Amino acid sequence: MPIKKSAAKADRRSKKLRAVNLQHKLAMKGAIKTLKKAVAKGEGDTTEMLTTAYKFIDKAAQANIVHKNNAARKKSRLTKLVNKTAAGK
Repeated sequence: MPIKKSAAKADRRSKKLRAVNLQHKLAMKGAIKTLKKAVAKGEGDTTEMLTTAYKFIDKAAQANIVHKNNAARKKSRLTKLVNKTAAGK
């Protein structure tokens, strides 16, 4: 339990920021998961899902929730996955 006022405020602030960051991260992970499931089943418009996943990944990178290189790697791998399945059809 914080004793000083500034420490209490920092604690409150960190809890709020953690909730916001978690929300962004879960949205990003959910978009990636739905895209991977759609690719595995071979159904749905994967290019539309890819753009949605890109959007969430970029927002997370912009908010420093994930590193920009991590975001680029995720986007690259997802694109590779979608292109691979598109070529296989």
